[in-house]
Amino acid sequence: MPLPTAPAELYRHGLQLLLEKDVPAWVDLWDENGILEFPFAPPGRPQRLEGRAAIADYMRPYPDHIDLHDFPEVTVHQTTVPETIVVEMRGVGRLVKTGGPFDMTYIAVVTVEDGLITSYRDYWNPLAVQESGADFAGADR
Repeated sequence: MPLPTAPAELYRHGLQLLLEKDVPAWVDLWDENGILEFPFAPPGRPQRLEGRAAIADYMRPYPDHIDLHDFPEVTVHQTTVPETIVVEMRGVGRLVKTGGPFDMTYIAVVTVEDGLITSYRDYWNPLAVQESGADFAGADR
């Protein structure tokens, strides 16, 4: 079965891969020169990752720290640029280290070109990573 290439379908497919903890397959959805940005990242956290390899390094330990169970709320908004979508969503699960709940809301602006993600701006709540067990990216990155 071929991968979806329309931005909304590709994005939803990526969410399913994250639920399946298939980070390598999620990274494969990225263009070699894709850019992942975190505009609200606190000091000591990456604000910009350039290239598929950097994104893979960042995401590799994600399932060891956050056990995602569901994305119960996902709303995709099409923009006037067909390749770009704005997504409002909520991810829920548990923090692996503590067993505590994980509940995060996100807004993402995502651009897909030629069936691959080229740009992803992730507007997440940096206060949530202050909770013990949520530190999957490490402050030294």
